[in-house]
Amino acid sequence: MTPLHLPDGAAARDGYRCRIDPESAGWSYTSLRILDLAPGGSHTLETGDSEWILLPLSGAAEVACDGARLRLHGRPDVFGAVSDFVYLPRDATARVDSAGGGRFALCGARCTSKLPVRYGPASGVPVEIRGAGRAARQVNNFASAEAFEADRLIAVEVLTPAGNWSSYPPHKHDEDRPGEECRLEEVYWFAIGGGPHGSEGVGYHRVCPSGAGGPSDVLAEVRTGDAVLVPDGWHGPSMAAPGYPMYYLNVMAGPGTERRWLICDDPAHAWVRGTWADEPADPRLPFCTAPSPEGTH
Repeated sequence: MTPLHLPDGAAARDGYRCRIDPESAGWSYTSLRILDLAPGGSHTLETGDSEWILLPLSGAAEVACDGARLRLHGRPDVFGAVSDFVYLPRDATARVDSAGGGRFALCGARCTSKLPVRYGPASGVPVEIRGAGRAARQVNNFASAEAFEADRLIAVEVLTPAGNWSSYPPHKHDEDRPGEECRLEEVYWFAIGGGPHGSEGVGYHRVCPSGAGGPSDVLAEVRTGDAVLVPDGWHGPSMAAPGYPMYYLNVMAGPGTERRWLICDDPAHAWVRGTWADEPADPRLPFCTAPSPEGTH
């Protein structure tokens, strides 16, 4: 059985710091690869049967694919800025070059349609504050179903202030129920903010059986570079320890004919949403906002 918690380095192969594909995950659609490039480094990707989004986690890059050459401004780190990104279609060859080096996420999904290469400016990323009080967090909807066109891929970033819970109330998307829930395989990839004097941050993540889609059960201590697979089940909370803000990248895809993120809250905890109207805003949010419109690429 495929482990659901993959500590940093546990899924390293083929030149990637983390490589999660449908075959290694034991599912059908969703992929995530984390690519580290040294200054002056380059990488070639054969997209195969999947669409991909290249998202800088740190650093900048130039990307060449299907006759287009696009410059990614990137960012210093995931907590300090919203990033631009590039969509890469299936059945293509893409080359990534980074003069200064950096870390890049390749979010992928098996798909049928070949859409064009596209640049996604940081200025076009909808930034949402979700929840309230100790359940407040920031969501960068760079490739949500509403914000960006893709065939199957859905991907967002979530930033949680130190001491807060996110992915809460627990929710699931492991059944197809028209208008209520859609089946999606999901990867969480984590980065935890450090403390003073170089202390390493830590957080926690929970997945438990839903009784509908399968037996997944995880309670993991997560650190920067860790990934958690969610093939089914209630997932959440993701808990940021006091003193250490939490970032995670969510990558999802599934078999539905319509690309949507429809979830079902755990009925034991769904009432929590109703308390948010009376909760104060978290003054630490947002961590960052989308920049003003950029130049043409």
